Amino acid sequence: MAEERVWDPLRRKEVALTPEERVRQWFIAVLRDELGVPPYEMMSEATLSYGGKAWRADIVVYRRNMTPALVVECKRPDVELTREVLEQALRYNLVLDVNWIVITNGRKTLVFARDLSDFTRRDRLPDYGEICR
Repeated sequence: MAEERVWDPLRRKEVALTPEERVRQWFIAVLRDELGVPPYEMMSEATLSYGGKAWRADIVVYRRNMTPALVVECKRPDVELTREVLEQALRYNLVLDVNWIVITNGRKTLVFARDLSDFTRRDRLPDYGEICR
């Protein structure tokens, strides 16, 4: 039986439709359709390098000047959103220096915004205008 595949509009290719990929594609649609993020201001599976190790951020949203503004860490629906998941996104932020961090498993989504030097939990997703500030 052939594996199920889905078109990733950001990578512009078909990819295996794993449970995590299903969450990633759903959240790309949320960013685009609900928050007004233009697809050309997003990247999925963005490669980062930190401490001699390569990392891949699930989704990065950029400002109009192409500086990173928001990073999203996607997990399968059966993975709980623990402190370790947030710490993974915070490691990406050491390279990206964003103002927004989102972690989601498709069932639950947690949003964090930078307040001075720390991130605090927010009760809603920001729209693209807020992301770009």
